[in-house]
Amino acid sequence: MTTTPRTIAALDVPLADVEQQLACAPLIAALATTHSPSDALAYHLDLFLVTHPKAPVSTDPNYPGFADWVAQQQAKNEAARRTR
Repeated sequence: MTTTPRTIAALDVPLADVEQQLACAPLIAALATTHSPSDALAYHLDLFLVTHPKAPVSTDPNYPGFADWVAQQQAKNEAARRTR
């Protein structure tokens, strides 16, 4: 039985594919070891967002003032913790 020799170029993987595999590796490892259904769901969502970079995601312009509101809530939380 003979095989057709392949060039190294046939084995080459595009850089974008390698970067995506590297980004997914920790998520896949965490998904494989978690026992929490909510963590598993979060890892699945993370994998979706990493593998579909053009998926619609809300940003600050979608919710004007929300970042300021979150900062205020964090400041209130820190202030409450200092008084205990």
